[in-house]
Amino acid sequence: MSKQTKQPPIIAELGRPETPDETAARKAASSKAYRSSQTFRNLIAALLVTVAVVAVIILAVPRGEPVEPEPIDVAGIAAGVESTMDSPVLVPELGDFWRANSAKLLGGATVVWEVTLAPSADDERGFIKVAQAFDADASWAPQRLNGIAPTDTVRIGGLEWDVYAPGNADSNANITYAIGTQAGDDYILLYGSRSPDSTAELAESLIPQIRSLSEAS
Repeated sequence: MSKQTKQPPIIAELGRPETPDETAARKAASSKAYRSSQTFRNLIAALLVTVAVVAVIILAVPRGEPVEPEPIDVAGIAAGVESTMDSPVLVPELGDFWRANSAKLLGGATVVWEVTLAPSADDERGFIKVAQAFDADASWAPQRLNGIAPTDTVRIGGLEWDVYAPGNADSNANITYAIGTQAGDDYILLYGSRSPDSTAELAESLIPQIRSLSEAS
């Protein structure tokens, strides 16, 4: 009995068996489609891995409180200013209430040593600048206070202080109150946005140093 040759299957869409060229084309198209699907899957997988890595990095970054700036060494800066100016300068005592925001020597027609103080507590507002104008008198103060002249005097710690009331804070760099007194050859001005009582308390703490300045001149 002779062995029958197996006939290729009839393709329904063609109504006949595929030719060798049609078979090769079909397999090539199938292979291309498979490779495309694999590339897409690989792309999605890569994106998921990237998102996961980014998430890990974000979660790994410390979320602690902001780092507090280093405190300003007012006394150390003042020592350098004293050496430069060959003259003693005021060094406000900060205590628990105040912190120093800046301490610097300002040049110009009148050289000024200036320390900016603000309350340490978050529920306290305002600031006071302690300015020591070298070789100056009360006529210098209006230059710092937008032309405001003294309106009164007040006695603090046995010394007479000129009182300046700028009034409109918006037009005077947030300065609402100031007092000043002569200390030998220098003029001392305390100005800012704290109350008269708070400013007077700071002035009281400076009295011994102001008297020393007067005696040194």
